[in-house]
Amino acid sequence: MSGPMFKGSVTALITPFSNGAVDEAAFQRFVQWQIDQGSHGVVPCGTTGESPTLSHAEHRRVTELCLEVAKGKIPVIAGTGSNSTAEAISLTRHAEEAGADAALVVTPYYNKPTQEGLYQHFKAISEAVSLPILIYNIPGRSVVDMSVETMTRLAELPNIVGVKDATADLTRPAKTRAAIGRDFTQLSGEDGTIVPFLAQGGHGCISVTANVAPRACADLHEAWQRRDFDSVEQVNDRLMPLHQALFIEASPGPVKYAASLLGHCDNRLRLPLVCVTPATQERVREAMAHAGLIN
Repeated sequence: MSGPMFKGSVTALITPFSNGAVDEAAFQRFVQWQIDQGSHGVVPCGTTGESPTLSHAEHRRVTELCLEVAKGKIPVIAGTGSNSTAEAISLTRHAEEAGADAALVVTPYYNKPTQEGLYQHFKAISEAVSLPILIYNIPGRSVVDMSVETMTRLAELPNIVGVKDATADLTRPAKTRAAIGRDFTQLSGEDGTIVPFLAQGGHGCISVTANVAPRACADLHEAWQRRDFDSVEQVNDRLMPLHQALFIEASPGPVKYAASLLGHCDNRLRLPLVCVTPATQERVREAMAHAGLIN
Protein backbone atom coordinates (compact mmCIF):
# COMPACT_ATOMS: atom_id res chain seq x y z
CA MET A 1 0.00 0.00 0.00
CA SER A 2 1.21 3.50 -0.78
CA GLY A 3 -0.42 5.97 1.55
CA PRO A 4 -3.65 5.62 3.55
CA MET A 5 -6.67 4.04 1.84
CA PHE A 6 -8.98 6.85 2.99
CA LYS A 7 -8.51 10.50 3.88
CA GLY A 8 -10.36 13.78 4.18
CA SER A 9 -13.91 14.47 5.33
CA VAL A 10 -16.04 11.32 5.56
CA THR A 11 -19.61 11.93 6.70
CA ALA A 12 -21.15 9.68 9.35
CA LEU A 13 -24.61 9.80 7.78
CA ILE A 14 -27.83 10.41 9.66
CA THR A 15 -30.77 8.10 8.86
CA PRO A 16 -33.95 10.09 8.14
CA PHE A 17 -37.20 8.64 9.49
CA SER A 18 -40.80 9.30 8.52
CA ASN A 19 -43.85 7.73 10.18
CA GLY A 20 -41.57 5.36 12.07
CA ALA A 21 -39.83 3.99 8.98
CA VAL A 22 -36.62 4.84 7.15
CA ASP A 23 -37.34 7.69 4.74
CA GLU A 24 -35.60 6.12 1.75
CA ALA A 25 -36.12 9.00 -0.65
CA ALA A 26 -34.86 11.60 1.82
CA PHE A 27 -31.84 9.45 2.61
CA GLN A 28 -30.83 9.06 -1.02
CA ARG A 29 -31.28 12.78 -1.67
CA PHE A 30 -29.08 13.42 1.34
CA VAL A 31 -26.34 11.11 0.06
CA GLN A 32 -26.41 12.89 -3.31
CA TRP A 33 -26.14 16.26 -1.55
CA GLN A 34 -23.08 15.01 0.30
CA ILE A 35 -21.48 14.08 -3.01
CA ASP A 36 -22.42 17.42 -4.58
CA GLN A 37 -20.97 19.29 -1.58
CA GLY A 38 -17.59 17.58 -1.93
CA SER A 39 -17.52 15.05 0.91
CA HIS A 40 -14.66 12.59 0.46
CA GLY A 41 -16.64 9.56 1.65
CA VAL A 42 -19.74 8.48 3.56
CA VAL A 43 -20.54 6.03 6.35
CA PRO A 44 -24.06 4.59 6.45
CA CYS A 45 -25.28 2.73 9.54
CA GLY A 46 -22.86 4.17 12.06
CA THR A 47 -23.67 5.63 15.46
CA THR A 48 -24.90 8.83 13.84
CA GLY A 49 -27.19 6.72 11.65
CA GLU A 50 -28.87 5.28 14.77
CA SER A 51 -27.70 1.80 13.84
CA PRO A 52 -28.55 0.35 17.30
CA THR A 53 -32.25 0.91 16.55
CA LEU A 54 -32.24 -0.30 12.95
CA SER A 55 -33.49 -3.82 12.34
CA HIS A 56 -31.13 -6.11 10.44
CA ALA A 57 -33.30 -5.70 7.35
CA GLU A 58 -33.24 -1.90 7.68
CA HIS A 59 -29.50 -1.92 8.27
CA ARG A 60 -28.88 -3.83 5.07
CA ARG A 61 -31.36 -1.69 3.15
CA VAL A 62 -29.77 1.59 4.26
CA THR A 63 -26.35 0.34 3.13
CA GLU A 64 -27.81 -0.65 -0.24
CA LEU A 65 -29.59 2.69 -0.64
CA CYS A 66 -26.34 4.52 0.02
CA LEU A 67 -24.44 2.42 -2.48
CA GLU A 68 -27.07 2.97 -5.17
CA VAL A 69 -26.27 6.68 -5.06
CA ALA A 70 -22.59 6.84 -4.09
CA LYS A 71 -20.94 3.76 -5.58
CA GLY A 72 -18.16 4.77 -7.93
CA LYS A 73 -18.41 8.46 -6.94
CA ILE A 74 -17.04 8.52 -3.39
CA PRO A 75 -16.03 5.72 -0.99
CA VAL A 76 -18.76 4.05 1.04
CA ILE A 77 -17.55 2.68 4.38
CA ALA A 78 -20.45 0.64 5.74
CA GLY A 79 -21.01 0.38 9.48
CA THR A 80 -21.16 -3.34 10.25
CA GLY A 81 -20.17 -3.67 13.90
CA SER A 82 -21.90 -5.54 16.69
CA ASN A 83 -21.15 -6.89 20.15
CA SER A 84 -21.87 -10.32 18.64
CA THR A 85 -19.03 -11.54 16.45
CA ALA A 86 -21.38 -13.70 14.37
CA GLU A 87 -23.69 -10.74 13.76
CA ALA A 88 -20.77 -8.50 12.80
CA ILE A 89 -19.58 -11.14 10.34
CA SER A 90 -23.06 -11.36 8.81
CA LEU A 91 -23.35 -7.58 8.37
CA THR A 92 -19.81 -7.29 7.01
CA ARG A 93 -20.43 -10.07 4.50
CA HIS A 94 -23.54 -8.23 3.34
CA ALA A 95 -21.60 -4.98 2.94
CA GLU A 96 -19.01 -6.79 0.83
CA GLU A 97 -21.65 -8.43 -1.35
CA ALA A 98 -23.48 -5.12 -1.78
CA GLY A 99 -20.30 -3.45 -3.03
CA ALA A 100 -19.10 -1.30 -0.14
CA ASP A 101 -15.54 -0.05 -0.30
CA ALA A 102 -14.82 -0.93 3.34
CA ALA A 103 -16.48 -1.79 6.64
CA LEU A 104 -16.37 0.20 9.87
CA VAL A 105 -16.48 -2.26 12.78
CA VAL A 106 -16.95 -0.95 16.30
CA THR A 107 -15.26 -2.52 19.29
CA PRO A 108 -17.82 -4.78 21.03
CA TYR A 109 -19.90 -2.74 23.46
CA TYR A 110 -21.35 -3.95 26.77
CA ASN A 111 -19.48 -7.29 26.71
CA LYS A 112 -16.20 -5.65 27.88
CA PRO A 113 -13.83 -8.08 26.13
CA THR A 114 -10.16 -8.26 27.02
CA GLN A 115 -7.50 -7.16 24.55
CA GLU A 116 -7.22 -10.79 23.43
CA GLY A 117 -10.99 -10.90 22.98
CA LEU A 118 -10.84 -7.77 20.86
CA TYR A 119 -8.09 -9.30 18.75
CA GLN A 120 -9.99 -12.53 18.19
CA HIS A 121 -13.22 -10.65 17.38
CA PHE A 122 -11.63 -8.59 14.62
CA LYS A 123 -9.51 -11.50 13.39
CA ALA A 124 -12.64 -13.63 12.94
CA ILE A 125 -14.37 -10.87 10.97
CA SER A 126 -11.33 -10.22 8.80
CA GLU A 127 -11.02 -13.91 7.96
CA ALA A 128 -14.68 -14.09 6.92
CA VAL A 129 -14.37 -11.39 4.23
CA SER A 130 -11.85 -9.81 1.89
CA LEU A 131 -13.34 -6.33 2.43
CA PRO A 132 -11.03 -3.70 3.95
CA ILE A 133 -11.89 -3.14 7.61
CA LEU A 134 -11.54 -0.03 9.76
CA ILE A 135 -11.52 -0.56 13.53
CA TYR A 136 -13.87 1.84 15.31
CA ASN A 137 -12.34 2.55 18.71
CA ILE A 138 -14.78 4.54 20.87
CA PRO A 139 -14.27 3.86 24.59
CA GLY A 140 -16.92 6.37 25.63
CA ARG A 141 -19.69 4.26 24.07
CA SER A 142 -18.25 0.74 24.10
CA VAL A 143 -16.48 0.86 27.51
CA VAL A 144 -13.39 -0.83 26.06
CA ASP A 145 -10.32 0.84 24.60
CA MET A 146 -8.24 -1.07 22.08
CA SER A 147 -4.59 -0.60 22.90
CA VAL A 148 -2.01 0.42 20.30
CA GLU A 149 -0.38 -2.96 20.87
CA THR A 150 -3.57 -4.86 19.98
CA MET A 151 -4.14 -2.63 16.96
CA THR A 152 -0.58 -3.29 15.83
CA ARG A 153 -1.25 -7.05 15.94
CA LEU A 154 -4.44 -6.60 13.95
CA ALA A 155 -2.71 -4.41 11.36
CA GLU A 156 -0.64 -7.45 10.40
CA LEU A 157 -3.83 -8.99 8.96
CA PRO A 158 -4.12 -8.10 5.27
CA ASN A 159 -7.52 -6.39 5.30
CA ILE A 160 -7.32 -4.46 8.60
CA VAL A 161 -6.44 -1.12 7.04
CA GLY A 162 -7.11 1.57 9.61
CA VAL A 163 -8.95 3.03 12.57
CA LYS A 164 -11.65 5.51 13.40
CA ASP A 165 -10.17 6.92 16.58
CA ALA A 166 -12.78 8.43 18.90
CA THR A 167 -10.62 8.29 22.03
CA ALA A 168 -9.96 12.07 22.00
CA ASP A 169 -6.40 11.12 23.04
CA LEU A 170 -4.28 13.35 20.83
CA THR A 171 -1.13 11.36 21.52
CA ARG A 172 -2.78 8.27 20.02
CA PRO A 173 -2.35 9.03 16.30
CA ALA A 174 1.37 9.67 16.75
CA LYS A 175 1.78 6.46 18.77
CA THR A 176 -0.20 4.48 16.21
CA ARG A 177 1.82 5.87 13.31
CA ALA A 178 5.06 5.03 15.09
CA ALA A 179 3.89 1.47 15.79
CA ILE A 180 2.14 0.61 12.54
CA GLY A 181 3.36 3.05 9.91
CA ARG A 182 2.12 5.94 7.82
CA ASP A 183 -0.04 3.84 5.48
CA PHE A 184 -2.42 2.70 8.23
CA THR A 185 -5.48 4.93 7.81
CA GLN A 186 -6.22 7.07 10.86
CA LEU A 187 -9.56 8.89 10.83
CA SER A 188 -10.66 10.93 13.82
CA GLY A 189 -14.07 10.41 15.34
CA GLU A 190 -13.97 13.75 17.15
CA ASP A 191 -14.74 16.80 14.99
CA GLY A 192 -13.55 19.30 17.57
CA THR A 193 -10.02 17.87 17.71
CA ILE A 194 -9.48 17.30 14.00
CA VAL A 195 -6.71 19.87 13.46
CA PRO A 196 -4.38 18.56 16.20
CA PHE A 197 -5.30 15.01 15.18
CA LEU A 198 -4.09 15.73 11.64
CA ALA A 199 -0.97 17.37 13.04
CA GLN A 200 -0.16 14.21 15.01
CA GLY A 201 -0.35 11.95 11.98
CA GLY A 202 -4.05 11.54 11.19
CA HIS A 203 -5.47 11.44 7.68
CA GLY A 204 -9.06 12.61 8.04
CA CYS A 205 -12.27 12.53 10.04
CA ILE A 206 -15.46 10.48 10.10
CA SER A 207 -17.55 13.50 10.86
CA VAL A 208 -20.88 14.30 12.48
CA THR A 209 -20.61 18.00 11.59
CA ALA A 210 -20.27 17.15 7.88
CA ASN A 211 -23.94 16.16 7.90
CA VAL A 212 -24.81 19.86 7.91
CA ALA A 213 -21.55 21.54 6.83
CA PRO A 214 -20.10 19.12 4.26
CA ARG A 215 -18.49 21.75 2.04
CA ALA A 216 -16.77 23.50 4.93
CA CYS A 217 -15.52 20.21 6.38
CA ALA A 218 -14.16 19.17 3.00
CA ASP A 219 -12.56 22.60 2.57
CA LEU A 220 -10.70 22.21 5.86
CA HIS A 221 -9.18 18.88 4.85
CA GLU A 222 -8.31 20.03 1.37
CA ALA A 223 -6.62 23.11 2.81
CA TRP A 224 -4.67 20.88 5.20
CA GLN A 225 -3.54 18.63 2.35
CA ARG A 226 -2.17 21.60 0.40
CA ARG A 227 -0.61 23.03 3.60
CA ASP A 228 -2.75 26.17 3.55
CA PHE A 229 -2.82 26.54 7.30
CA ASP A 230 -4.35 30.02 7.29
CA SER A 231 -7.44 28.57 5.58
CA VAL A 232 -7.47 25.62 7.98
CA GLU A 233 -7.54 28.04 10.91
CA GLN A 234 -10.31 30.15 9.39
CA VAL A 235 -12.58 27.19 8.66
CA ASN A 236 -11.84 25.56 12.00
CA ASP A 237 -12.77 28.75 13.87
CA ARG A 238 -16.03 28.98 11.92
CA LEU A 239 -16.97 25.37 12.67
CA MET A 240 -15.81 25.02 16.28
CA PRO A 241 -19.03 26.28 17.93
CA LEU A 242 -20.97 23.86 15.74
CA HIS A 243 -18.70 20.93 16.68
CA GLN A 244 -19.45 21.72 20.31
CA ALA A 245 -23.19 22.32 19.91
CA LEU A 246 -23.73 19.01 18.13
CA PHE A 247 -22.67 17.12 21.25
CA ILE A 248 -24.50 19.06 23.96
CA GLU A 249 -26.91 16.12 24.08
CA ALA A 250 -26.46 12.56 22.91
CA SER A 251 -25.63 12.37 19.21
CA PRO A 252 -27.36 12.27 16.78
CA GLY A 253 -30.07 14.30 18.52
CA PRO A 254 -28.51 17.74 17.88
CA VAL A 255 -27.36 17.00 14.32
CA LYS A 256 -30.75 15.52 13.41
CA TYR A 257 -32.30 18.81 14.52
CA ALA A 258 -29.66 20.77 12.59
CA ALA A 259 -30.33 18.76 9.43
CA SER A 260 -34.05 19.39 9.82
CA LEU A 261 -33.36 23.15 9.80
CA LEU A 262 -31.78 22.69 6.37
CA GLY A 263 -34.74 20.67 5.13
CA HIS A 264 -32.92 17.35 4.81
CA CYS A 265 -35.07 15.32 7.19
CA ASP A 266 -37.76 15.42 9.84
CA ASN A 267 -36.56 16.03 13.38
CA ARG A 268 -37.33 12.44 14.39
CA LEU A 269 -35.28 9.91 16.34
CA ARG A 270 -36.02 6.41 17.58
CA LEU A 271 -36.37 5.65 21.26
CA PRO A 272 -34.53 5.61 23.55
CA LEU A 273 -33.25 8.80 21.89
CA VAL A 274 -35.55 11.80 21.97
CA CYS A 275 -35.53 15.22 20.32
CA VAL A 276 -33.23 17.77 21.90
CA THR A 277 -34.51 20.40 24.31
CA PRO A 278 -35.42 23.97 23.28
CA ALA A 279 -32.24 25.23 24.97
CA THR A 280 -30.11 22.89 22.86
CA GLN A 281 -32.05 23.85 19.74
CA GLU A 282 -31.15 27.48 20.36
CA ARG A 283 -27.46 26.64 20.79
CA VAL A 284 -27.50 24.64 17.56
CA ARG A 285 -29.19 27.46 15.64
CA GLU A 286 -26.64 29.99 16.95
CA ALA A 287 -23.74 27.72 15.96
CA MET A 288 -25.17 27.14 12.50
CA ALA A 289 -25.56 30.88 12.02
CA HIS A 290 -21.94 31.39 13.15
CA ALA A 291 -20.87 28.82 10.56
CA GLY A 292 -22.82 30.64 7.85
CA LEU A 293 -25.26 27.78 7.29
CA ILE A 294 -28.45 29.68 8.20
CA ASN A 295 -29.36 33.34 8.68
